[in-house]
Amino acid sequence: MVSDPAWLTEARKLIGLHEIKGSQHNPEILQMWRDIKRGGIKDDETAWCAAFAGAMLERAGIKSSRFESAKSYLQWGRPLVGPVHGCIAVLVRKGGGHVGFVVGADNFGRLLILGGNQDDAVNVRAFPLERFVGFRWPAEIPLPEQWPLEVFAADESRTET
Repeated sequence: MVSDPAWLTEARKLIGLHEIKGSQHNPEILQMWRDIKRGGIKDDETAWCAAFAGAMLERAGIKSSRFESAKSYLQWGRPLVGPVHGCIAVLVRKGGGHVGFVVGADNFGRLLILGGNQDDAVNVRAFPLERFVGFRWPAEIPLPEQWPLEVFAADESRTET
């Protein structure tokens, strides 16, 4: 089994965190915006996948893209030719993008992504390969050895908005 990079360890601590419906907002999600220097965003309804990914990197001592756009990660770090455990994965979705961390694959060939704002929560969800547009690794961190991705089951993501 491959060990988790520091940012993935941080991300796993928040599995189960979710938005608060209505006029109140989850303070942990608001902190993520502050962690990436976007403290002007004061709600948990704004798409927060990039805030989650960026905050986990920042908490691990790595400068994130510090931008609220998932697609900003296409210009961040160094590109990878394919997914590796813990890498940043950038996806497309109707109306925008999505970003999270690769944690495995399933028996159907989908990649398993630990991300924020996946069905309004932090969780692991399965995504079809055709949605991926990039895989990235922090520029200052040596690339990991290439190991096969762990195979396990996860629900398919329904929404990332």
